[in-house]
Amino acid sequence: MAESLATLIEGYREGYALPGAFYKDPAIYELEVRDIALKAWLYVGHQSQVPERGDYFLSEIAGESIIIVRDGQGAINALLNVCRHRGSRICDTATGHESRLTCRYHGWSYGLDGSLKAAARVPEGFDRSKHGLRRLHLRNLDGLLFVNFDEHPPDFGSLERAMAPGLRPYGLATAKVAHRQNYPIASNWKLAIENYCECYHCQPAHPEYSIGHGRALPNEECDAELAEVMAKAPSVGLTQDRIHRSWLFAEQFGLEHCFDRYPLLRDHVTGSRDGKPVAPLLGTITGYDGGATDWNFGPLTFALAYCDHIVVYRFAPRGQYLTDCEVTWLVNGSAVEGKDYDLAGLVWLWDVTTIADKAIIERNQAGVDSRYYVPGPLSPPMEYFTQQFLDWYIAVMRRNITDGLPGRRPVASIRTTAEGRK
Repeated sequence: MAESLATLIEGYREGYALPGAFYKDPAIYELEVRDIALKAWLYVGHQSQVPERGDYFLSEIAGESIIIVRDGQGAINALLNVCRHRGSRICDTATGHESRLTCRYHGWSYGLDGSLKAAARVPEGFDRSKHGLRRLHLRNLDGLLFVNFDEHPPDFGSLERAMAPGLRPYGLATAKVAHRQNYPIASNWKLAIENYCECYHCQPAHPEYSIGHGRALPNEECDAELAEVMAKAPSVGLTQDRIHRSWLFAEQFGLEHCFDRYPLLRDHVTGSRDGKPVAPLLGTITGYDGGATDWNFGPLTFALAYCDHIVVYRFAPRGQYLTDCEVTWLVNGSAVEGKDYDLAGLVWLWDVTTIADKAIIERNQAGVDSRYYVPGPLSPPMEYFTQQFLDWYIAVMRRNITDGLPGRRPVASIRTTAEGRK
């Protein structure tokens, strides 16, 4: 495997798409799960999904199931959904409320912190303290919950500090989930992320989005509009900061992050059918500046922030040819559905866009599966962020075969010619 992967890596041409074997080799997929998906910081949901003691929801990735539950002390815990007796799943429903987590196979019962509370007819000398549910590292970033499976994950603090100025005005900690929907995509996870990271396809594929979003154009075509947005931002409580640190620029694997402002066009002030407001303003924002903010949290999570709502995209590999694209719409925590916002109007743009993307990505998978597929060149002005992702991916996989410690060291030695998302 190491030799064939090394050959594939050497065959990768910077500025081009990946060779087809990276999407089709099951051994490569298993390496990606072990050394990327299960070592990175992963977004799992928002704290508003577990408002009370005993409230829980499940998060799934690569065959692993995580219970996110609030305990009696108010803490939120991430527990592996695997009984410590013979491995049965404990929780089956996607959301629920439990005073204890009890395995229905043999009755082992766990506290909301994962500690084993009861187990009948166990051997003499059995130590319950050593048989609690496996706890995963969990961090709360202004209400956004992230977990990490690794025993020694990278320090989440550097991501928190870097992203704080761009997050603070939106008041994420006091926001709530208005809607959450999964769009399963029959493709390799990398194709889903490659698609999200570029807007080269937006004008031909997403007319609903392109009519009002400057991201659908090369940067130089909307520089004047961006300057106006940045100048107006402080007047409504938004920052003028623009951080371009992602993929190859992250301090350490699993901490890839960035935020970037861009203009909305044709008098649009938010992402909606007509560009008009769809929900109350978020956080401390006092008005609309005609812009939107892109966020990137780790290698699998992205978000788009408008002044009145936020859309979070989480890509989770579920199989070599199956990727969960879970989309979450966040609104002001005090907003009332049917009074302050219409749910259909709120979700319309990113529902129609994601349905279209699902078809695009699945068609892409069918094409790269061809025996005759040959990687083509990327568009420098429109696929720059995708290029960063591919270069980062190759760097991670190369380290896999050279020192056996993927995800442990920065890839800071690899640079591209310019920072920024396009």
